[in-house]
Amino acid sequence: MTDMPTFDQRLARAKFRAWHRGTREADYMIGGFFDRYHADWGEPEMDWFEDLLAEDDVDVMAWALKTQPVPERFRGAQIEKMQALDYVDIPR
Repeated sequence: MTDMPTFDQRLARAKFRAWHRGTREADYMIGGFFDRYHADWGEPEMDWFEDLLAEDDVDVMAWALKTQPVPERFRGAQIEKMQALDYVDIPR
């Protein structure tokens, strides 16, 4: 029998996955979003983000940039925050 991960363990795993996407652009977008907003998340927001992390980066980025329609299951306040793109801090 496997123990369910704690919320803090889920956050730690999500942070790693958010910042290790495979491209720098996706890392900044998805990792930056995580860093800005995760402190206010409860179970529903965490579930949403974990589901988002399972999607292809190209799709997530297109939804955030509003170049593709957002699937129904991801619509709402969370994707709207992501679409603001005010959390992306690109180092110089």
